[in-house]
Amino acid sequence: MEKVQIGKTDNKRRNLFLGILFDTIGMLSFTVPFIGEFSDVVWAPIAGYLMTTMYKGTVGKVGGVVTFLEEILPFSDFIPTFTLTWIYNYWIKKKTLHN
Repeated sequence: MEKVQIGKTDNKRRNLFLGILFDTIGMLSFTVPFIGEFSDVVWAPIAGYLMTTMYKGTVGKVGGVVTFLEEILPFSDFIPTFTLTWIYNYWIKKKTLHN
């Protein structure tokens, strides 16, 4: 009898959807030049926290710090940190573990 892995599939899809959503929120500050960068002061710690809750362990901790820095540094909001972390966690890390 095969074990059902519904939880993993749901988390994978959920994390992808949330990652794209959070990256979009982070990029919204570009819509209002200069003023938008001030909104990053509020969004940066929230984004860092969200990253650590979405991904556990080292991936979440490192991702949280990188996300915080990417959001707090001016003009770096174009980097889709959540989506890149998803790619690392579900594609790159998975391939490395299987090799």
